[in-house]
Amino acid sequence: MTENNTTYHKGFKFRLYPTEEQATQINRTIGCCRYSYNVALRKQKEKDLLWWITEEMVQNGQLLSNEWKGPRYNANASMKENTAFKKITSWLKEVDSTAIQNALQHLGEAYNAYYKKEKGKPKFKSKKNEMQSYTSKCNYNKGVGTIRIVEENYITLPKVGKVRFAKSREVTGRIIGATVRRTPSGKYFVSVLAEVGKEPTQISMFQTGVDVGLKAFVTLSDGTVIHNPKFFYRVEEKMKKEQRILSRRVIGSRNWWKQKKKVARTHEKMANAREDFLQKITTMLVHENQVISMEDIRVKNLLKNGNLAKAISDVSWAEFRRILTYKCEWYGKELVVVGSNYASSQLCSQCGFKNKKTKNLAIREWQCPSCQTKHDRDQNAAKNILAEGLRILSKSE
Repeated sequence: MTENNTTYHKGFKFRLYPTEEQATQINRTIGCCRYSYNVALRKQKEKDLLWWITEEMVQNGQLLSNEWKGPRYNANASMKENTAFKKITSWLKEVDSTAIQNALQHLGEAYNAYYKKEKGKPKFKSKKNEMQSYTSKCNYNKGVGTIRIVEENYITLPKVGKVRFAKSREVTGRIIGATVRRTPSGKYFVSVLAEVGKEPTQISMFQTGVDVGLKAFVTLSDGTVIHNPKFFYRVEEKMKKEQRILSRRVIGSRNWWKQKKKVARTHEKMANAREDFLQKITTMLVHENQVISMEDIRVKNLLKNGNLAKAISDVSWAEFRRILTYKCEWYGKELVVVGSNYASSQLCSQCGFKNKKTKNLAIREWQCPSCQTKHDRDQNAAKNILAEGLRILSKSE
């Protein structure tokens, strides 16, 4: 058993069953957070606009140089402005103040990513977005938090009150905050974020290489194959039918809203099935292996292939890696990511001979011209990924 006393953040997701009044308050909070976010973003865009106007004047010869240095977005300054703004906008006081603060901090994170050139410019939030949410902070007074489980099936949320929820498991650790979400189908969920201690985990003696694909979702270095369930293709015909019905409805009518929820429920059913599948596969891999090695697949580049884009989106490689990453951190396992330029499917896992003919994806089995070993393409790639992962791991040590 490995001893590790460090803590980490863990989310506990539950479905909420708010009353009509509570649902109205949740929707009001979402609206106020969106409004505050957009106001702060508009103010920053006005400051940035002055730089572009000055720069254009320099280009036209009206000014010698651009001396304008507008301030970058600062979340703390924006929160102070919002506090003063509340004095003349009383309806912002009706919702949880920490939710608005978190919205402004999220804008700060978006701007920081933009300044570092990691992402594009932040955009305005719209009430037409499919997923609507807000995040509240848990404040403590004499050891009692503003977010807490008060009864077996009730949770207290700031400014919303005691809300009934489906308690599927116990919330452990110290609660830090909670994110309330409204899905397109009209359901409400809460994700409780808690700080929990790492529990001792059993060390495994096994190591595995993971090769992901389209026909077989995962092929392991020991020959285990997990087939692709193809969740999108299962509901594709039903989805087309529901979308066709929606297209015939008058936008904004009662029947249009009813049909829109049916479409959302179809998408939700597919997403839930995919999420359940990924959670089970990643849990199995993490519990059974001490070292997991996988290839760094650049999904964005692969999606440019029009013939495979739908299949690649359905298989969710990026989400698979994301879940695997945080679970390895939770349970103290090693996840090694091999570079995308590593030719795992072209190398013979026995002698290292490079067979360039296997660049053709249609070749699923081949025999090594050097050592005469017969290979299954995916299993051979998984073995090479494991060997490269162990080599990278030994170098880092």
